[in-house]
Amino acid sequence: MLSSIFGSIFGTRNTRILKKYKKRIHAINALESHYQSLQDQELQEAFLALKQKVQNQEASLEDVLNDSFAITREASRRIYNKRHHDVQLIGGMVLHDGKIAEMKTGEGKTLVATLAVALNAMVGKSVHVVTVNDYLAQRDAEDLRELYEFLGYSIGYITASTNEEERLKVYASDIVYGTNNEFGFDYLRDNMKYSLDQKVQKNHYFAIIDEVDSILIDEARTPLIISGPANKKLENYQIANEVAQKLTKDQDFTIDEKNRVILLTEEGIQRAEELFKVDNLYNIENAGLAHHLDQALKANYLFIKDKDYVVQNNEVVIVDEFTGRLSEGRRFSEGLHQAIEAKEQVAIKEESQTLADITFQNYFRLYDKLAGMTGTAQTEAGEFLQIYNLDVVSIPTNIPIQRKDLNDLIYKSEREKFQAVIEKIKELHRKGQPVLVGTASIEKSEILHELLKKERIPHTVLNAKQHTKEAEIIKDAGNKGAVTIATNMAGRGVDIKLTDEIKELGGLYIIGTERHESRRIDNQLRGRSGRQGDPGVSQFYLSLEDNLLRIFGSDKIKGIMEKLGLKDGEHIESSLVTRSVENAQKKVEGLHFESRKHLLEYDDVANEQRKAVYRLRNQLLNQDFDIDSKIKEDRQAVVENLLLQLDITPEIHYQNYDIPKLQVQFQESFGIKIEGLENLDYEELQAKIIDTLNASYEEKMQTLELNQRSEIERIIYLQVLDSTWREHLYMMDNLKTGIGLRGYNQKDPLVEYKKESYNLFLELRNSIKTETIKTLHLIKLQAHQEEANKQALQNLEDEFSQNLTSSHHENKFGVKIARNELCPCGSGKKYKQCHGKSGPKKGLLARKAQ
Repeated sequence: MLSSIFGSIFGTRNTRILKKYKKRIHAINALESHYQSLQDQELQEAFLALKQKVQNQEASLEDVLNDSFAITREASRRIYNKRHHDVQLIGGMVLHDGKIAEMKTGEGKTLVATLAVALNAMVGKSVHVVTVNDYLAQRDAEDLRELYEFLGYSIGYITASTNEEERLKVYASDIVYGTNNEFGFDYLRDNMKYSLDQKVQKNHYFAIIDEVDSILIDEARTPLIISGPANKKLENYQIANEVAQKLTKDQDFTIDEKNRVILLTEEGIQRAEELFKVDNLYNIENAGLAHHLDQALKANYLFIKDKDYVVQNNEVVIVDEFTGRLSEGRRFSEGLHQAIEAKEQVAIKEESQTLADITFQNYFRLYDKLAGMTGTAQTEAGEFLQIYNLDVVSIPTNIPIQRKDLNDLIYKSEREKFQAVIEKIKELHRKGQPVLVGTASIEKSEILHELLKKERIPHTVLNAKQHTKEAEIIKDAGNKGAVTIATNMAGRGVDIKLTDEIKELGGLYIIGTERHESRRIDNQLRGRSGRQGDPGVSQFYLSLEDNLLRIFGSDKIKGIMEKLGLKDGEHIESSLVTRSVENAQKKVEGLHFESRKHLLEYDDVANEQRKAVYRLRNQLLNQDFDIDSKIKEDRQAVVENLLLQLDITPEIHYQNYDIPKLQVQFQESFGIKIEGLENLDYEELQAKIIDTLNASYEEKMQTLELNQRSEIERIIYLQVLDSTWREHLYMMDNLKTGIGLRGYNQKDPLVEYKKESYNLFLELRNSIKTETIKTLHLIKLQAHQEEANKQALQNLEDEFSQNLTSSHHENKFGVKIARNELCPCGSGKKYKQCHGKSGPKKGLLARKAQ
């Protein structure tokens, strides 16, 4: 109340920001006549002159903004006959300032982005534009290619089908369009490569995220993960599924739908132990079974077919809860996906182990500057500011909105609600007014589809099962008499254009069949109607059986309906009820924000470790890096650590040193017998060992040229680094899975996770040094002809990951690893134990939901 009073007197913060931008619009508009008078070549030369000033550091981007915007607008007018409106200029300035531009549907966000992209690309670094799907990435890049090329820029786009060679070329462009998944996965893959030349992403300078709320909010709970097989027993999933299906709800277990948790009762634990035929389900040796049972219960009683997932081609495919689209290649984590596969009796795929991972929050925070566009961001403005340091600026529409947003209609049962929706569709269809019906799940869209078939009303169903055609289908949703059923916001980013006849009929009519947990998703559905001043109507039809009202809804609504004594098919409609529904949504949004924040807090711990490992990796990839000094430094650290493990320290008298044990240890670790260690104090002993190791190593390496030696050292270091990092990620996954139990002991799980993960990281650093030095000392070299050596330099990293069938691995370089010697992959095992006959398996790409 007070904020609205102060806002009316002094103006809101948003109003004050807009006022600042409006002042600059006059200066941009003043340049318009000058640039209109120039020929095409003169206009291009004027833009090039601005670019050169920026790159020569004679002017900043702020200095040239007015001219850059004016030239881009004029170029757009000539090429597309689309002149940026004043509100679009404001949008461009908001993006340039690293903020989120909230603009309603149909206000031309795609064109707005060109202003900030063209300006920021002047510095000579690649600008990334992030879209929600491959179709939009390709469409926008192709549609805007002529404009960007007119301004002297190269442009490309990345989709799931873009191969590695093409990616290198596209990322070298001034402007790159692609999806959040592709950008994120390319970053992870880059940090698994063995040459700087192979890395596709050269910088993280400036990114503009289209539909920023969808990417940074809705998908923020789903980390990007590259994973490989973990070699777990698959039959346990089937056994756990059979046990779960024999347990009785409320007797053996309870379900907390609000928090999506299932808890076993004492009776349930006893019954599970009988079925599993074990004495104690929570013994250490049965911990795996307990975990499988938890996931099997979730799969059977929380995850619903055709809502959370579909079964397609004998595979379980996740349905994205926010877009309603199928998430191909993505899998639920921690064995949940396998539990659902067991439930649906499809082939159970092997559980995977994390090889590299990052959250969207931490990926996009890599950029020097970040900006975003969406039609709906104010409801999450606090989260954008807190997590990403992004301000949200609401930009007024070019023409005032004419759409009528009617109060919700609430029915007692879902049956009554759907019958009312059908009657409304029949009424609208008769007069020819197009209607777009939004559903919250595939299951509900199928129910409506069957009901409309009975009424013989022609219609189109747009859900996850046909997402490849969604853009074309949604374009036709504004045709006369069109009835379109869409799962959530399928077809987002595509405008529905109306003819004058349709405008006369009242425009596009939006019917929401259920309130989503997020108000933004509802606002997005409403925003499909009433674009650029078009008429339109939106209304939501709800029932007390809807999930949101059933779990979170206020008892007031139920009380009101009971007092009114509503008959079958009757509804209530009031602003009080609508507010109650919005309050329920706010509760859920709060829970989701805490979930995303929780994920980020944990990933922030891993992120610092990830940065340190990737930093070392990049140093090793750099040909100018002094690898020789690094190995000598690590060798000293390894020797000190091994002496410490044998209780040999400066504080202990040398007569108490166990020299025979020391000699055995060093021979086992480095394949070298060191003599003459008796009666030496700590410093003398350490110096003797290091000198002996250095001399032995130099003698072995002298058969190679300097560049060949450096390349062997670099590749082996990288192999060890990657292998130990993967093991570290596996341990971090296990730590995260069980850390919540510390809460029962009155300890903060996050604090415990930070302590434990720090200790694991210290172990990781020691392991990398130890395994690298051991491997370098144990490998045997054989001199070969120079030409073969050069060829091997190109193939060494591939050699380590090929299937091996012979009794030893010998590359053309002359590195020979007998099967009873230490494996160079850094596992710390003998070669035959590590790879056997089949060789190391290559990683598989997957994305896991949490």
